[in-house]
Amino acid sequence: MKRVRSFLFGLSAGSLLGAILGIMLAPASGEQMRHQLRDSAERIQIEIRHAAETRRAELQRELDQLRSTGR
Repeated sequence: MKRVRSFLFGLSAGSLLGAILGIMLAPASGEQMRHQLRDSAERIQIEIRHAAETRRAELQRELDQLRSTGR
């Protein structure tokens, strides 16, 4: 019985300590983390869109050059 009680006490103390450390060492709250992720996703989406538009314009210029020299 004493071993079971010691085990349960250790389990409870470890769980409590882990929860406290997890809260104290967490870099940001859940809401802040979601906001950061949303901002990052939007920024990446804008960068991808810009890169795609730039590349499309480059390819269009190359195609126009090929068409003009091929005539």
